[in-house]
Amino acid sequence: MKIVVTGGAGFIGSHLCSCLLEAGHSVLCVDNIVTGSTQNIAHLLNNPRFSFLKHDVTQPFSCETDAIFHLASPASPVGYMEHPIETILVNSLGTYQMLEMARRQNAMFLISSTSEIYGDPLVHPQVESYWGNVNPIGPRACYDESKRLGETLTMEYYRQYGTNVRIVRIFNTYGPNSQVDDGRMIPNFITQALKNEPLTIYGDGSKTRSICYVSDLVEGLALAMFHPGTAGEVFNLGNPEEHTVLEFARTIIQLCNSTSNVQFEPHRVDDPERRRPDITKAQRMLGWQLRVGLEEGLQRTIEWFRSRSNRLSTVV
Repeated sequence: MKIVVTGGAGFIGSHLCSCLLEAGHSVLCVDNIVTGSTQNIAHLLNNPRFSFLKHDVTQPFSCETDAIFHLASPASPVGYMEHPIETILVNSLGTYQMLEMARRQNAMFLISSTSEIYGDPLVHPQVESYWGNVNPIGPRACYDESKRLGETLTMEYYRQYGTNVRIVRIFNTYGPNSQVDDGRMIPNFITQALKNEPLTIYGDGSKTRSICYVSDLVEGLALAMFHPGTAGEVFNLGNPEEHTVLEFARTIIQLCNSTSNVQFEPHRVDDPERRRPDITKAQRMLGWQLRVGLEEGLQRTIEWFRSRSNRLSTVV
């Protein structure tokens, strides 16, 4: 198949491009490199079935495609707070442009939405039928609300035109190719632990998170796109194993053999208290199963961060 991956030079997108190529597809990676990196896809550039287009998907472009994975968007608080207008536009106008491409070419379409559409949830764990508890004018709204609008557009194309669409709500994901300075919990903690610096915790450490290793997440994305009967469906993808932020910090300190301690900072505005997906639907409809355990995934991620740090030290 000819497949477009928008945001394909990003953290998850780059792993998805690799996965699709390994499955025998041809892949066009489209990314404007606002928060992505060409380093993430450098190893793919010599593959004759891979091509890269540096482009802002809020603007039209032409290509032939059978399927579109729409992942383009800043996805970390640092990224979308530095680029709030761009985030709003890529998740609204960019989604519209890609839906139009899918409609015109009768292509399959998947939008990568986010657990942030649930806001600071009043339902726990979060199920796909929950509508969320989101502040529409807060500092995170540029991301939360534009993702919600992207979902609305996607479902209207399904209802109005019969476009072959599906929505995936991605929960916290970690692994190699993460941005070191993206402000998210796992990259922050690993970077600080490897430097034996204090691990920064916002709040008292009692907030909970559930983290999914990137290879498991990418497998779920592929199943959501290609499994029969997924048109018009919404899926949570994530790991339901829930731990406190303080527990994650202590685990990473131990796995890094670090002398770091923890440092508590003020609570971030609109930061959810609890985050845990209900993945029953994805397990039942897609046969999706998690394969990488927490310690194994963290060890792989720590080694990637350590090797990256060593390469940078050698260059300097």
